[in-house]
Amino acid sequence: MPEVCESLWSKRLLRSLIRRLPAAALAGLAVGGVAAELVCGGGGGGVGGGCSKAFGAMSHTILLVQPTKRPEGRTYADYESVNECMEGVCKMYEEHLKRMNPNSPSITYDISQLFDFIDDLADLSCLVYRADTQTYQPYNKDWIKEKIYVLLRRQAQQAGK
Repeated sequence: MPEVCESLWSKRLLRSLIRRLPAAALAGLAVGGVAAELVCGGGGGGVGGGCSKAFGAMSHTILLVQPTKRPEGRTYADYESVNECMEGVCKMYEEHLKRMNPNSPSITYDISQLFDFIDDLADLSCLVYRADTQTYQPYNKDWIKEKIYVLLRRQAQQAGK
């Protein structure tokens, strides 16, 4: 029996997302009741867990962002890959820093500050398309931080060569 993960996202937002998803992926999203339910597949995954099955490097990824407790502030962005999505999270933080420091010609930050920013968001999660099941797998902030760490470490290693 697949585990069902409840999302905090409204039916209206998820319906607008569904209109933009590939037809084959619609089997992975079911909108009903007050919240949407995401079928995560067996094995204890879900937004709070570490869904273990792999996905392709170019897996369509939807980033769900809720900056504050106000539901009106919810938004989303979609990316062609997980890495592009993680870069999008970094860019979101950099835009936040620019707004907070409008007179600074250059801004630097370290990964702990980026992770604090992520932790301060009311909600941040992503849905990653899995071709093997033709569904979207949900992941939480901790998973996102882990992927960002791996991405930035890889970029730093390539810059050092």
